[in-house]
Amino acid sequence: MSPVICLYAGSFDPVTNGHLSLIRRASEHFDKVFVAVMRNPAKQGAFPIGERMRMLADVCEPFANVRVLTAEGLTRALAAQLNATVLLRGLRGMQDLDSELTMARVNRRLNPALDTVFFAPEEGCESISSSLVRELASLGADIDSFVPPQVRDHIIKHYAKGGPNNG
Repeated sequence: MSPVICLYAGSFDPVTNGHLSLIRRASEHFDKVFVAVMRNPAKQGAFPIGERMRMLADVCEPFANVRVLTAEGLTRALAAQLNATVLLRGLRGMQDLDSELTMARVNRRLNPALDTVFFAPEEGCESISSSLVRELASLGADIDSFVPPQVRDHIIKHYAKGGPNNG
């Protein structure tokens, strides 16, 4: 049987405990997991791509079968390039369901060999989003329960330097 390769693509701006939970769990279920920081030329991220890559590399270090990379364009094209047959997505709740199901159907239509797998959040991660973390950090709030410890310092320094959306 050939290895099952999973792709988890997103902006990870910044990586949160919710993202890390999905990555850890994916590493337990799939032979190889690619975590792709996707570039969107139409969007200006709060953190530069290189910094997002460093934060992800730090938190993914314990997982031998996880690789971090960056890409732009269609996720299904990247999946084909990596020989991934599974796309991983997280569903925090109903607010994610409609858009994620639509994207899963589109990706499946564009690449019939590509299945989307949804993981429900672990307890305590249901309401965590990168945008929430950015907002809290920009206002000087405590973000310890939302992000991995090694990411916290990147975020605090970023907003202390007057990063985007700094309150």
